[in-house]
Amino acid sequence: MKINIEYFARFKEKAGKSYEVIETESSNLSLLYTELDKKYNFEFPKIFIRVALNDEFTDWDQKLKDNDNVVFIQPVAGG
Repeated sequence: MKINIEYFARFKEKAGKSYEVIETESSNLSLLYTELDKKYNFEFPKIFIRVALNDEFTDWDQKLKDNDNVVFIQPVAGG
């Protein structure tokens, strides 16, 4: 299936792009992140990342469908 992925901040730096459409066999968001982490070495454990599917924050076990839109949100530091 095809999945649309937007990258921001450190994810964008690591992927070298702000957007891509990928073909994947990953059935859920957790497996998709693992696949992309192997490809781009994001360096953030899933426990620290929020994930949005089709403009709504969701859980890592959420199933994927063809043409879904995914955004991974990195941890934010500040003071």
